Amino acid sequence: MQALPYEHAIQSIMQRDPRFHPAAYLFLKEALDHTLKKVMDSNSGMSRHVSGAELLEGFRELALELFGPMASTLLKEWNIHRCSDVGDMVFLLIEEQVFGKQESDTKDDFSDVYRFADAFEAPFLPKSLAAKAS
Repeated sequence: MQALPYEHAIQSIMQRDPRFHPAAYLFLKEALDHTLKKVMDSNSGMSRHVSGAELLEGFRELALELFGPMASTLLKEWNIHRCSDVGDMVFLLIEEQVFGKQESDTKDDFSDVYRFADAFEAPFLPKSLAAKAS
């Protein structure tokens, strides 16, 4: 069976830039789909381009929904440690022409949108420790 276009793109990326686990790219696609669905639901069913910050918010929501307290551990296993790592993955997929972009989109759109510890660890800490962590 021949690889699907998205899977083929992941294979191509892995050959030239193996920083991130292949499963991370599959999850990123799920996060984009999740984000697009949210945008359509709030935009009378109309689709539109999503910003880096919107994609990162969808990424965070879906990771917490699917992986709960293990989200941080899993993301670290995939070598995703900060928002800019997600941006790097997005732009690798843009190079493969499986994600699109607008002229104004840059990797900086993914810089420091949130701290991973705040997003993926703090929600599961006791309230007294969560306050100290942020």
